[in-house]
Amino acid sequence: MYAIVKTGGKQYRVEKGQTLLVERLPAAEGETVDLEPLMVRSDDAVFEPAALSKLSVKAKIVEHLRGEKIRVFKFKPKRGYKRTTGHRQELTRIEITDIGQGSKPAAAKKSAPAKAEAQEA
Repeated sequence: MYAIVKTGGKQYRVEKGQTLLVERLPAAEGETVDLEPLMVRSDDAVFEPAALSKLSVKAKIVEHLRGEKIRVFKFKPKRGYKRTTGHRQELTRIEITDIGQGSKPAAAKKSAPAKAEAQEA
């Protein structure tokens, strides 16, 4: 079973037990976060938004770290223009703990007989 999830503006194919680096998530280390599933595949594929709302992908935050430094060099020939800058991306390492039925609260259903009994009292 695997899922396609979206986080940080990117999509990732994940399986249970897999670890991956994603853009920084605003949660502390050791917390569990829910990722937005775009597709879940087991015996059959689930794409519909109504069916995906019942499913969840849970991940545990392992650590926060920074990526390697990327050097950016700007150069314009014959003008003496040279600039060197760099960038280090803030990253989070997560571990996928569960793919399956979500624990999202279902809408409360009101039955007609219970409503009638409440009005009589």
